[in-house]
Amino acid sequence: MHTRFILINTSHAGNVGAAARAIKTMGFDDLVLVAPRWPNVLRREETIQRASGALDVLDKCRIVDTLDEALDGITHLCATAMTPRDFGPPTTTPREHFEMLLKKELPAQYLQGLEANLAESPAPEAGAQQGVGFLFGSERFGMRNEDVYRCHVCLSIPSNPNFGSLNIGAALQVIAYEWRLALGGFGVQPATAPSTLADAGQVAGMLTHLEQSLVALGFLDPAAPKKLMPRLNALFNRAQVSQEEIHILRGIAKAILQQRS
Repeated sequence: MHTRFILINTSHAGNVGAAARAIKTMGFDDLVLVAPRWPNVLRREETIQRASGALDVLDKCRIVDTLDEALDGITHLCATAMTPRDFGPPTTTPREHFEMLLKKELPAQYLQGLEANLAESPAPEAGAQQGVGFLFGSERFGMRNEDVYRCHVCLSIPSNPNFGSLNIGAALQVIAYEWRLALGGFGVQPATAPSTLADAGQVAGMLTHLEQSLVALGFLDPAAPKKLMPRLNALFNRAQVSQEEIHILRGIAKAILQQRS
């Protein structure tokens, strides 16, 4: 299912760069600007700086004069308007709507189960590529009623009821994240390489070395060891120590023996 993010009448160049960065982090790259304030917005310094490396998205970005031009291939359109309206598409949270949308059997039945005004929208022809579009209005005056009326749904990000103001870049990031999550998301990339666990022989060698250092310290009486070493053995088995940790422990034991020699 193709995804497109559409910014209408964007007035701040930096928000275009922020939008490019936001969608790239979620694996999307289709950004369309409808009649932005700056004709050269994609080349402005603030745009490039705020994109923070998402220059490929800016290179692919299209600038069009009308919303109609931006909607080519889009079969499901979502408004992102915070202002309540007495008429228009139903309002729901992104997560709730995405879950419902992806349960539909596309293309013929994907509108079934939505509100009546959604069901009245014509379904795409069989075999046609599905396209989902997300509309974001101007920073200065939001979305016009006539643009909202064209949408199948109005997405509202759950936020503080006393302060729901979101920068367009932040709002776009939330929508892109929720949509990517609904599509399956990305696996978490580990910040560090996984450690290699020590095998039984390495643990046994470390315990022998540690036992020698404890005897040298006078902490362990070899004539009456009781269950100290078996208990330490059980402790390290539970801890699942890595090879690096084994080296550290043996280094400590070596230092103790050197001090006692």
